[in-house]
Amino acid sequence: MRIYRSLDELPVIPNAIVTQGTFDGVHVAHRTILDRLKQLANQYGGETVVMTFDPHPRTVLFPDDHGLKLLHTLDEKIEALRKEGIQHLLILPFTREFSRLSSMQFIRDIIVNKIGTKVLVIGYNHRFGKNREGSFEHLKQYAHTYGFEVEEIPEQDVDHVSVSSTRIRKALETGDVATAAKYLGRPYAIHGRVVQGKKLGRTIGFPTANMEVSDELKLIPADGVYAVQILINNSIYSGMLNSGYRPTVDGSTYSIEVHIFDFNEDIYDHILEVRYVDKLRQEQRFESVSALQNQLQKDKLHALQILQQSL
Repeated sequence: MRIYRSLDELPVIPNAIVTQGTFDGVHVAHRTILDRLKQLANQYGGETVVMTFDPHPRTVLFPDDHGLKLLHTLDEKIEALRKEGIQHLLILPFTREFSRLSSMQFIRDIIVNKIGTKVLVIGYNHRFGKNREGSFEHLKQYAHTYGFEVEEIPEQDVDHVSVSSTRIRKALETGDVATAAKYLGRPYAIHGRVVQGKKLGRTIGFPTANMEVSDELKLIPADGVYAVQILINNSIYSGMLNSGYRPTVDGSTYSIEVHIFDFNEDIYDHILEVRYVDKLRQEQRFESVSALQNQLQKDKLHALQILQQSL
């Protein structure tokens, strides 16, 4: 996959089959659009182009709204689109000036003149341009004038519930990582660097890797204890994760800690990928460290059972 960070970098792409959007999470509905993109590219002898934006438009349009959390960092989004077999990824800088482009300007100047679109594929109810004025009907009006085709993908449902990045975020914010995985088509994952911690886990027989997630917009699922898979040096390990304030042994410092089963290597400064499989329980305060140890043993058995079933 070739990556471009401005329109000026984009080469001439014969029969460009294009879609555009934020694609946060690259979930099952997104992949329906991407699959159609690839089908059309084969049909027309063209190449697939995904246009997305950085930073996320909401951070520019609503800078005082600090509640936005994203399913993907930019690097994670790039990797997800690469895995989908997309040939060209155009990452446009999203600015206030860019947001003021009318839908007509966006179609004429970018979709037509800059990209040379053969077919534009959009998702259900997709909006674009200044004040989100552009729509599928708007695109159809201009398609004939400028000589491109436009196709809208119908609304995608999973068990009669519309799939969207917002619904996935809401599931994760309640700790429902199993539902999020269903909508994503894969377990939700975070990436973080292993940093020095207080090493309290070692003293109770459950050493942990303390993770530091550097992207402040990355959504971390609700505090609690989870069964997880951990990717280390291209190998997958089973484990469990605790996020929160460790009320039994600390209570004041937020942390994300991963206990990796049957693992005893030095991985400080390594970047881990942790995949959430299911929630085991809420974080809670125990009367003693011994009671915490007993619960962790139960958590491990529960996690192993869940992870075995997920294989």
